[in-house]
Amino acid sequence: MSRPPRIGAAAALAQLPGWAAADGRDAIVKTFTFQDFNQAFGWMTRVAIKAETLDHHPEWSNVWNRVEVLLATHDADGVTELDIALARFMDDAAG
Repeated sequence: MSRPPRIGAAAALAQLPGWAAADGRDAIVKTFTFQDFNQAFGWMTRVAIKAETLDHHPEWSNVWNRVEVLLATHDADGVTELDIALARFMDDAAG
């Protein structure tokens, strides 16, 4: 699969309200908060299925109702259109 070129966090953030630049690397971050663990885990499951179809996987951690996400395209060493696509899916899935 051909991978998209690096566009950088600033270009992605111009299209993604609510996201922020990661400290110390070309990546974007966001914390999602849900009503409880079940909703957080269900959202993570939906995102995992989408990530697999994109062959693009997030760095994330989950504590009870909170999921902290960092997106970057590792083989591009920074943010690409794949990160924008996955971020938009995450936002839509979170409602």
